[in-house]
Amino acid sequence: MSEAPGRRKSGGGRSARQALRASETIKVPAYITRQMNPFEVLDEAGLELIERNADTILEEIGIDFRDEPEALAILKAAGASVDGERVRFPRGMCRQIIQASAPSSYTQHARNSDRNLEVGGKNTVFAPGYGSPFVRDLDNGRRYATIQDFQNFVKLAYMSPYMHHSGGTICEPVDVPVTTRHLDMIYSHIKYSDKAFMGSVTAPSRAQDTVDMAKIVFGEDFVKNNTVTTSLINANSPMTFDDTMLGAAKVYAENNQACVVTPFILAGAMSPVTIAGTLAQILAEVLAGITFIQLYRPGTPCIFGTFASSISMQSGAPTFGTPEPALVLYGAAQLARRLGVPFRSGGSLPGSKVADAQAASESANTLMPTILAGVNFALHSAGWLEAGLSMGYEKFVMDLDQLGMAHTFCKGIDLSENGQALDALREVGPGNHFLGCAHTQANFKEAFYMSNLADNNSFEQWEEDGSKDIQVRANALWKKMLNEYEAPPLDQGIDDGLKDFMATRREQLAGTGDF
Repeated sequence: MSEAPGRRKSGGGRSARQALRASETIKVPAYITRQMNPFEVLDEAGLELIERNADTILEEIGIDFRDEPEALAILKAAGASVDGERVRFPRGMCRQIIQASAPSSYTQHARNSDRNLEVGGKNTVFAPGYGSPFVRDLDNGRRYATIQDFQNFVKLAYMSPYMHHSGGTICEPVDVPVTTRHLDMIYSHIKYSDKAFMGSVTAPSRAQDTVDMAKIVFGEDFVKNNTVTTSLINANSPMTFDDTMLGAAKVYAENNQACVVTPFILAGAMSPVTIAGTLAQILAEVLAGITFIQLYRPGTPCIFGTFASSISMQSGAPTFGTPEPALVLYGAAQLARRLGVPFRSGGSLPGSKVADAQAASESANTLMPTILAGVNFALHSAGWLEAGLSMGYEKFVMDLDQLGMAHTFCKGIDLSENGQALDALREVGPGNHFLGCAHTQANFKEAFYMSNLADNNSFEQWEEDGSKDIQVRANALWKKMLNEYEAPPLDQGIDDGLKDFMATRREQLAGTGDF
């Protein structure tokens, strides 16, 4: 009599499969090209309504451009009405300027050309979390981030074939001075990864340092004529741009580097509580920001960005994974496509403090709309916890696993001769199984996505293996990845040039109190 399923005691099934997976090079493209049409929530009448309302905001209410006389002068010369720092735009002005010069897609070059990214169209690029002051892992709990943590996350992102971009301020390394930590972060992206990276935006001078370091890596002429950084320019919602973000945007635009113009929205606090009202405000802010950049330097690559969530009406705390922000994401993606520029939103966003079931649920409820809506640049794709206050080591590799599944999902349905599998159906016939047929044998290695974290064994086998939950398995995985990390080659002359530049800038910034 055969042993009943679930009572198997022989070990090594899952570990053997993982060893096989680890021994093979996972070949995936440098970015996702989606094979399905995006999911849409607004019809033509709804889109036209939102666009009209955005034009009404721009024309009647206006957008503040604070402490930026040059921006005000440029906008006024282009036909906007300027009253102090308030700028009002004639109806249709912004759309006309943007559609005349902003590219619908662009290439972000990496120092390894095999990792160059095409941002826009049917492509999706995953980038890590951004801006967290804390980190968390099972061993040490929650603590302030250090430069070693920053470097660790750069290495983990580099090692995953499912993370396309090295990111920006993955976490804030508080053990290095505020005035110079941007140098350490940019250097870490260049030194420990050869994927594309984001630039600093916390001061115009730091944006310039990013460009200057990129010139050392790529060459001045190459940077002049190509995009090698994509950087985050946040609107100070509601309906405001400040001099810090505008100053950074000018530096990047002047150097042909991409800007992600992103209203940061917590609906109910920084926008109306309704989806339609929030979408109109987002569109107005994006139109105003990209218009200024296109006027400053026509042709600068720009991304229509949005970070939109809601708040608890009881506590005021941000909430994630809820239906309303998903609807905002879907609607904003449609508006971006109509405007004709790439779209940034989404990610894996939980409010949970630890990598638990709440974190998984909220992240999934953000990541799936990211895929279905057709997001082109997905910031915060891995690691986010605590509404962005923490980057979690275990959460990071758990999210990487989900991004791997997204790669498979976005391939769509294979309708080739092999995908139709008629040979298999003919060979097996009624009443038999497909395990041994030629088609299965030829396809089994790549037939299904194989998670390197999920445990699908019987209860008895799971118990025999130590009864480990996914956080414990993830803890072991990120440590294993870091232990196996090997830095990509970097020309010694480039490395020396970067170090010399940073030493000079540190000396110049010493004691300046530049915040």
